[in-house]
Amino acid sequence: MKILVTVKRVEDYESKIKVKPDNSWIVTEGVNYRANPFDEIAVEESLRLRDANAPSEVVAVSIGGAAAQAEIRSALAMGADRGILVKHDGFLDSDAVARLLQKVIEKEKPELVLMGKQAVDVDDNVTGQLLAEYAGWGQATFASKKESLESTEEKAKKPGLLLGADKKSVQVAREVDGGLEVLEVQLPAIVTVDLRLNVPRYASLPNIMKAKKKPIAEKTPADYGVDTAPRLKVLKVTEPPKRQAGVKVKTAAELIDKLKNEAGVI
Repeated sequence: MKILVTVKRVEDYESKIKVKPDNSWIVTEGVNYRANPFDEIAVEESLRLRDANAPSEVVAVSIGGAAAQAEIRSALAMGADRGILVKHDGFLDSDAVARLLQKVIEKEKPELVLMGKQAVDVDDNVTGQLLAEYAGWGQATFASKKESLESTEEKAKKPGLLLGADKKSVQVAREVDGGLEVLEVQLPAIVTVDLRLNVPRYASLPNIMKAKKKPIAEKTPADYGVDTAPRLKVLKVTEPPKRQAGVKVKTAAELIDKLKNEAGVI
């Protein structure tokens, strides 16, 4: 079984983000980068599925500049078998990313594609859905699991996604407003993962050293015949409004008055 997992390079959410003076984008100088946290969960789940259903292969894919090799190496250090970097400098909208990934899976022919439900830089949560449409595959989004992250199953590194006995379907648990929903999707399929699916492992030093020798194939959008001209244009980027200082109130009546007439929340 072959599992394809995406690893996007994003700004570290602990970095101080500033907007450019012309409001065209953010200031990238001095910003730390890392793998998208949701994608790290997807990588962990792919490794658990591989180990529980050997022999299997995990292929980590990233689309971005040469620096994105670092995030692929992180996935390889966690245990992925090989990587693919589709090199592209500059802005790519989610539609272009989905069309590129569709060409990658067309060539690689995986049975399952795992990806984070969203990237923490743009937070649009549409790439997985677009990819499923372009590939013509079934999909399940926001994969979670029944067990707690403190459970015995989690400590034993058991996968939250359950493959059918014939390995032609996968069961996906999803947290919904009314409780827990379990879907069964026929393979091949796209699954996007949520925070409560697992706790990603730390790469050990020996595995970090081994990752340096694992292969990363470098491709370009032209290799896949994909036009990456954005269909979405960013018009303006602004910082969120600064929070005003709080005030103390003496009575509940005064609190209600301020919530109603100043904050406008009741």
